[in-house]
Amino acid sequence: MSAKRFKSGSGPSQRQLRVAEVIRHRLAEILMRDEIHNAELARMSITVSEVRISADLGYATAFVMPLGGRDAEAALLALRKNKTELRKLVVKGLGLRLAPDLKFELDKSFDAMDNARRMFADPRVQADINAPDRADDADAADADGADDSAS
Repeated sequence: MSAKRFKSGSGPSQRQLRVAEVIRHRLAEILMRDEIHNAELARMSITVSEVRISADLGYATAFVMPLGGRDAEAALLALRKNKTELRKLVVKGLGLRLAPDLKFELDKSFDAMDNARRMFADPRVQADINAPDRADDADAADADGADDSAS
């Protein structure tokens, strides 16, 4: 029975995804409304892009980035300093027996998107993208040759 309950190698369960999304919304709301009384956090606009939660719902990692990416390390430090108060505020409306321990990490996906945009803007890459696909041309020529021989 436990073999069906805990699949090894599979992705997060629906419950993990649901709880992580609720935590993400709640964290974003707390930071947006300045519910935490901290001058450092109050002056920053922080985006909570994703929350990943462990299988036992005991640990949650929030991926954050301050607006514009400025003072990212200061924002991370302020969040880590206030994680106990943030944890209490997050769990207040969550309805879980145990409050997950919060961990904060900088979200690197914004950098990855910028790198991808930069790469696609490169003239060599654009030329490659806009070039006709040679495999399709060869297949089309073969099909035309087969049609001609059938006649």
